[in-house]
Amino acid sequence: MNLRYNLILLCLLVTTFAKAEITLHNIFSSEMVLQRNADVLVYGWADPNEVFEIYTSWNDETLKVKTGNDAKWEINVKTLEAGGPYQIIIKGKNNEIVLKDILIGEVWLCSGQSNMEWSANSKIDNRDYEVENANYSNIRLFTVAKRTSEYPQENVVGNWVSCSPETMQDFSAVAYFFARKVQKELNIPIGLIDNAWGASCAEVWTPESVFDIRSNLAEAHKKIEPNKWVTVKKSTLFNGMIAPLTKFKISGVLWYQGEANTVNAEHYQELFSSMITSWRKEWNDNFPFFYAQIAPFKYDQEYAGGMVRDQQRRTLMLKNTGMAMTSDICTTEDIHPLNKQDVGLRLANIALKNHYGLLQDQEVYGPLYKSFEVDGNQLKVSFSNAGGLYNKGKKITLFEVSNAAGEWFPAKAKLKNEEVILSSKEVKNPTGVRYAFKSTDIGTLFNAAGLPASTFVSE
Repeated sequence: MNLRYNLILLCLLVTTFAKAEITLHNIFSSEMVLQRNADVLVYGWADPNEVFEIYTSWNDETLKVKTGNDAKWEINVKTLEAGGPYQIIIKGKNNEIVLKDILIGEVWLCSGQSNMEWSANSKIDNRDYEVENANYSNIRLFTVAKRTSEYPQENVVGNWVSCSPETMQDFSAVAYFFARKVQKELNIPIGLIDNAWGASCAEVWTPESVFDIRSNLAEAHKKIEPNKWVTVKKSTLFNGMIAPLTKFKISGVLWYQGEANTVNAEHYQELFSSMITSWRKEWNDNFPFFYAQIAPFKYDQEYAGGMVRDQQRRTLMLKNTGMAMTSDICTTEDIHPLNKQDVGLRLANIALKNHYGLLQDQEVYGPLYKSFEVDGNQLKVSFSNAGGLYNKGKKITLFEVSNAAGEWFPAKAKLKNEEVILSSKEVKNPTGVRYAFKSTDIGTLFNAAGLPASTFVSE
């Protein structure tokens, strides 16, 4: 009986292997967007050592592919300038795959926690109007299913869809508003990969190799407490949701996260910078990484929110990064500000200027702290991006100066020649300055572009 059973099982296995079909990584499907003017890697699985053909219609080219002994295959395909729709046809010995309605344009990976994941159906400003008018066939959407893993994975769950009122409403609102602006200005297809998970700390998006090198970050991670929405185990979302995409060519990354790291805020710059650098290493691409600064909110800790905002500001020292300020489009009572339109727009303007070379006459950043100079009992604070610096309201508040003992005191402030002049009766010899540093501080200092000054504490 056992012999007969084993023979049947063997026959089934042989039949199964004999009929193995070519499969693609799930990032490749009809309606997808491929990165323009690039060598794009197309990859998947098939029978070991199988030889088959892949045809790309945009250049009318047929290439031969051979699977390795590990049953994996990959091939570089050259893309042209933006356009479409196109087809990819793959013909193997057991099956044929036809991918239709492919566009070539710009692809952006959009990641982080709930403010990136937040959709129109989660509630945004002007929700019904935005959904009803979300007909953009040249914007394509891919949502990565939520998965955790102990080890880096090779595939994700998801598929591409065209942007419509039906598909947009459950997609990242910030990403959608970013794409809407970029698509309008460039007039080319935009592909968005929504890869976010609410309440996630940055450690879960960071590969284990970072913590192997930086034990202090592994130690700081212990301060993150478990929550009911997502795992806090380091590297598990990188393994399950980022690692499977690192072969796929992208234009850049959008990021909105930081709220979950208020408990270990003093380490955020090092953690965040290490995460960005590790992603670029995994992709082998120094792509742009643009992120939203978290908004003021009533956290349990008085200064934790301000500290994360300042750490995000300091991350701008990493090349090819950009930060959109959000302190003027929020309420301290809601950790999920409903104005996702302006967040997406500000990120888009940064990308259009810094990455695409447009909007050269437009300011896309709010004032950023540059330096201070001691002048007797006063401090002169200078900023970059400070053209037309002004204060909303009669009084400039939220500036503080420190003494030699490191104690902080409120400072009187006035504007002069786009600098802020500070003084305090309690501090005769000031040694440092900070601005809007409490978690709930909403600053009133703006530049002529109507963008708010960032929280900061001097070096």
